[in-house]
Amino acid sequence: MDISWRRYDRQLHDLGVEGQLKIRSSTVLVAGLGGLGSIASLYLVAAGVGKVILVDKDKVEETNLNRQVIYMPEDIGMEKAVVAQRRLKSFNPEVEVEAYVMDVFSPEFEEIVKKSDVVIDGMDGWRQRLRINELIVKHKKPLIHAAVESWYGQLMVVVPGETPCLHCLFSSIGNRSCVRIVGPVAGVLGLMEALEAIKLIVGKGSVVKNKLLVVDLKNMSFDFINVKRNPRCPVCGQLG
Repeated sequence: MDISWRRYDRQLHDLGVEGQLKIRSSTVLVAGLGGLGSIASLYLVAAGVGKVILVDKDKVEETNLNRQVIYMPEDIGMEKAVVAQRRLKSFNPEVEVEAYVMDVFSPEFEEIVKKSDVVIDGMDGWRQRLRINELIVKHKKPLIHAAVESWYGQLMVVVPGETPCLHCLFSSIGNRSCVRIVGPVAGVLGLMEALEAIKLIVGKGSVVKNKLLVVDLKNMSFDFINVKRNPRCPVCGQLG
């Protein structure tokens, strides 16, 4: 399918034709279509990513609607991946959108990771995040991680062999999940995940590697914490 260049006119000034073609030829996996993933996927599709793969096992609930703005009240009770696929294809027909109603622990999920260029962490539980982390390290795929709670968020980019993986930093965190969230906080972090993915694909700017960005949106503060790989990490330590 040809590219509608006028659609991307505003970003072409910064990314260039070569950059847009890189975006067009890329495949991004969005694992989890909640507050983070639903926003990230919308902006990846808007940017013209060639293929966006959506994975989520859940259905839309009323409590999602304060932050997961890709869904409408009439979608309650429907599978998120199916609804998101339809809406994203409608928004940008140029983009190929695949949807899987699937748990990240499904054996088939590994095959999806293998065929992706970049993986977006849209999960709200650490057990699921660490599973994705294991797979992206195994198959050497970059991961854009974000997490949110209340007014706060964090963001980092995992590049296997270059940066700490999630297990290096969060192996003892347990399976906490977000139960409180001010809606726009998820939007901000989801947008940042999409932006980091685009920068990785195009090769412009610097991404949050070897750092953890901690965001306090109640007080509008952004702080970077330097992080290092654990050479004894059972997940990524073998990469040297």
